[in-house]
Amino acid sequence: MLQNIGIPGLILVLVIALIIFGPSKLPEIGRAFGSTLKEFKKATNDLVNGDEQEKVKKSDRNLQAVEKSEEKTGS
Repeated sequence: MLQNIGIPGLILVLVIALIIFGPSKLPEIGRAFGSTLKEFKKATNDLVNGDEQEKVKKSDRNLQAVEKSEEKTGS
C-alpha cells in the first residue's frame, strides 16, 4: 500500500497535514506516531522472539533434568 505513494504523494500528504494541524501541532503528532511505531515494533519482536526463548528455556530445563538424573544414578 505505502510502496505506491512516492515522493510527490508524500509531499502532498505532508502539506495537507501542515494545513490541517498547523506548524505547532505537527511535531507533537510526529513524536506520537514515532513512539507508537516503536511500541508496535517492540511488541512484534517480543512475540516473535518469545517463542524462540520459550523453546530454549524448555530445552535447558530438559537438559538440567537429564543432568540431575545422571547425578542420581552415578553415571
